[in-house]
Amino acid sequence: MTDTPQDPFDALIVGAGPAGLMAAEELVRAGHRVLMAEAKPSPARKFLMAGKSGLNLTKDEPLETFLGAYDEAAGWLRPMLAEFGPAEVQDWARGLEQEVFTGSSGRVFPTAMKASPLLRAWLKRLDSLGVTLRTRWRWQGFDGAALVFDTPEGRRRLRPRITVLALGGASWSRLGSDGAWAPWLAERGVALAPFQPANMGFRGDWSDHMARHFGAPVKGTALCVGDRRLRAEFVISERGLEGGGIYAVSRALREGAALALDLMPDLAQAEISARLARRGKASLANHLRKALRLDPARIALLQEWGRPLPTEPAQLARLLKALPVPLQGPRPLDEAISTAGGIARKALTDDLELRALPGVFAAGEMLDWEAPTGGYLLTGCLATGRWAGRAAVQALSTRS
Repeated sequence: MTDTPQDPFDALIVGAGPAGLMAAEELVRAGHRVLMAEAKPSPARKFLMAGKSGLNLTKDEPLETFLGAYDEAAGWLRPMLAEFGPAEVQDWARGLEQEVFTGSSGRVFPTAMKASPLLRAWLKRLDSLGVTLRTRWRWQGFDGAALVFDTPEGRRRLRPRITVLALGGASWSRLGSDGAWAPWLAERGVALAPFQPANMGFRGDWSDHMARHFGAPVKGTALCVGDRRLRAEFVISERGLEGGGIYAVSRALREGAALALDLMPDLAQAEISARLARRGKASLANHLRKALRLDPARIALLQEWGRPLPTEPAQLARLLKALPVPLQGPRPLDEAISTAGGIARKALTDDLELRALPGVFAAGEMLDWEAPTGGYLLTGCLATGRWAGRAAVQALSTRS
């Protein structure tokens, strides 16, 4: 095993996703020499994957509304998001010469839509500032006070003055977020919360007639979970239900809440009943399509979960307004877009330094906070990475 001298680097960043890159930029701009270690052959793989269908950077809304997406973590994340929230994320993207636009829902995207142009510009800027990036450097835990890495040149031990951990959560292990770091921190006395899937699909058992609808988007519905009512799309998949609408209520469903669908959210139950009463000789499926303008996907869900369908119009109208959805639990952890759990809030100072490991900071999905897709998750990673990086700069200036 090779010992790498403390010099020529002042700070070590472990993990080259959005949080780690943000921390690295703060440190290098303050004049520090930064080494960034990334386990994969290239940085920010999960970031790139998330941006393949359109990189949702943030949500353009007031801070108080924005904070509501973080539930019980909103209080301790508030100062970080107040300093680097939706407006600042947009300015940051423009600073990388990536113009942005706001969609009708308030979601903010780069004009190029993809993540790759933004990442290339960011990496180029970090390289010009002097950040040293080492890929295929996989952290393997601690050896005394040193951090141990498997590298293409063999095993290395590093003892940096300051470290920022930004290793992601425990989903999408093929992209680098595998949660392997959790036992190494637990052994050092860092309090952890168990990993749980977040922003995930849910398993469901389908009858044979549903196969032709796999992959179909379900539009024009409201998802009803407890007192919450959400107008959003989701997707019928071979394994159950997925997509933005399901992700938005996934935490409540994971914790045991029931899901019902309002298949006709723009019509009152009485109006639906009146239209259903004018059926005549048409088949029920044709009548639902013509009288209520239900598309094939919604008709299929009604027939799947409402059978045997009631023939009395008022009863059928009631079912259309509150169709119970039987779910079989969340998809596996590694299939989730993100994870809840990780480093517990009590394990961190207000500066995101690990109480059990002075000089070691943490950021991003490693921390025990949960946010939906729609820009909240990425903004949280950027904001915590920036906060940890700035705190690390302060630590370097005050500690020998």
